[in-house]
Amino acid sequence: MILAFDTSSAACTAALFDGRGACLARADEMIGRGHAERLVPMVAELMNGRVPDEIIVGVGPGSFTGIRVAIAAAQGMVIGWDAKVHGMSSMALLAASAPGRGDVAVAIRGGHGELFVQQFDRATLEQRSGLLNLPPQQAAQQTSAALVIGSGASDLVAARGWGDALDGLPSAANMLCLPDGLRTLAPKPLYARAPDARVPEAA
Repeated sequence: MILAFDTSSAACTAALFDGRGACLARADEMIGRGHAERLVPMVAELMNGRVPDEIIVGVGPGSFTGIRVAIAAAQGMVIGWDAKVHGMSSMALLAASAPGRGDVAVAIRGGHGELFVQQFDRATLEQRSGLLNLPPQQAAQQTSAALVIGSGASDLVAARGWGDALDGLPSAANMLCLPDGLRTLAPKPLYARAPDARVPEAA
């Protein structure tokens, strides 16, 4: 069995899958804060005495505290259950909840008024761009998808002056929709970077 969970956003989300990929149980709660208090009881309720062979934990980007809570919990569970552990992209997990087809841009509010941004193909969840951390105006120059999802979606759409904003949340039940490379990451916080080349600012 595979246990997946993510606490990078205002949601606390977890799901349990069998060896054939069927979702046996799931829980998605909008809690805002308090992930440290809610995550372990949520997982215990899902497991109901069962033991996973593998744990997939959301590694961000997103809430720094939430990400650290999830990774610390996963590492503790690995010791107790002797399970394997991998990280998954919280951005891709959020993109998996976007409706429709075509590309989707994920925008998450970070620190200092900046946004974490990345684009994905909604059908395959393959990455269409690298993961960046930019002020809204610069992020607007790095995204082209009409639909933007995430806590920073409205900020990005406002900076661009066009597009549709959707304030969605990730669900661990979508974990197996992610490409293998985005759910076999190292179980440590995922940090974004600025682009190697930036569009020159107007004089």
